Order: sequence, then C-alpha cells, then structure tokens
Amino acid sequence: MTLEIRQALPGDFGTIHEINEASVPHVTSISMSEMKTLAAQCCYFGVALADGVCTGFLMALRPGEDYASPHYRWFSEKYQSFVYVDRIAVSPAGKGRGTGRALYADLERAVHGTELITCEVNLVPPNPDSFAFHTRLGFEEVGQLESEGGKKRVSLMAKRLVVG
Repeated sequence: MTLEIRQALPGDFGTIHEINEASVPHVTSISMSEMKTLAAQCCYFGVALADGVCTGFLMALRPGEDYASPHYRWFSEKYQSFVYVDRIAVSPAGKGRGTGRALYADLERAVHGTELITCEVNLVPPNPDSFAFHTRLGFEEVGQLESEGGKKRVSLMAKRLVVG
C-alpha cells in the first residue's frame, strides 16, 4: 500500500464527508455546507490517500477563528498559541495502516514553529482507541469538558512540540 498525504481538494469533499459521517459519534456530524465553511477556516486540511483512494482526513485551526465549538473556545481561553485539531477520521480501509500517524506527522511539519497541538477525545460516549492513539502520539490530558447535559464528555488533550 502506498500512502500519500496531501492538501484536501474540493473534489475530495464527498468522500471526506462520507468518512466523517461513518465516524459519528467519535466525531461530530457535519453537513456538506458546514464542512465547506470549516474548510475555509482551517490552517490545515489534509487527506490520506492509500493507493489513490481517500482513507482519512484531518482538519485543524489556529486561534482567532469565528468557530462556535465549545472545545475550540476552551483552548482559545486557555492558550494564546496553538493548533486545534477539530477532527481526524480514518475509514475502515485506512485503520491500522499508519494513516492517522501520517496525518499528524504531516500536520506537525505544516505548522512548524507552533508550540502546541490540541484536540479532544470522547470519554462519553467512550472512544478508547482514539484516547490510546493520541496518548501514544504524546498527547496529555489538560482538562475535561461536559456538554449536552452530561450526554457527552471529552478529554481535552495537548501535545507540546519542540520548537527550534
């Protein structure tokens, strides 16, 4: 399998949307219109292609965007400088093949000089695979946030990058 990471193109949005929706509740459902709006706000929107087929994506934002996510707002209130991973999702065909690691490695190259990458991982409903994955990548919990009247709780995680 040949894995390529590149910037998302408008022609990828249909497949990206399918991967996103198949990954709910581990990521938030999003309409195609919302995805296009979010894509315009992203400092990074990468896709993973396995043998030419899109098998995953990662969307990330810097501070200062007009984005209503309570998780993004939490990080914005706590840190001045960071890159927030709003969502990463991998199709079943891409799981266990290094797709997520490759997307994060590309993000880190793209945001060179940034000190902190942040994200959240669901605790309720639980997503233990994602929590273990992010921990292996060097993310640590810096807080928790509950929403939807207790129906959802996330671990707010951060990874310090070596700057220099």
